[in-house]
Amino acid sequence: MTSTTPAARISSAAKGLRSPSSGLLGQGMRFALSGATVAVVYLSTTTVLADVVGLPFQEALVIGFCTGLAVHFTLQRVFVWVHHEEFALPLGHQLWRYLLVAAVQYGVTAASTALLPSALDLPTEVVYVATVAVVFAANFVVFRQGIFHPSSAGDPGAEGEHGAESA
Repeated sequence: MTSTTPAARISSAAKGLRSPSSGLLGQGMRFALSGATVAVVYLSTTTVLADVVGLPFQEALVIGFCTGLAVHFTLQRVFVWVHHEEFALPLGHQLWRYLLVAAVQYGVTAASTALLPSALDLPTEVVYVATVAVVFAANFVVFRQGIFHPSSAGDPGAEGEHGAESA
């Protein structure tokens, strides 16, 4: 009987996680991993620019936020939503939809943290964490179904990765 080493088991699990055949569970795991990675990039970029480089915090925040968005979009496209088929939407359409979702996410978060704490008599941090959880779940569904979904052969309206970039 052959036993596998811990490194071999980890490597096998990582390959399985990256595989399109990992299904919904694999997508969820990759989604969470990419979110954690983006959080580190966003926080690190903002903190280093403000505290080490000496930029004013609001400038560092904008740069950190934009860097985080770029990393997040890239990870969603090349890591989270891997599949055998090409994407139903071309890159430009994915980007515009993604940016729209990001703007809505920001608006919902800003509104909920401005209005709900006093209305519900809760600390702002509690409302913020609850909002982040709802937005996280909603983003998974929206990204999976409306932005990074594969083209389906039976859908005559689906434009492939190299499809026309018409609006």
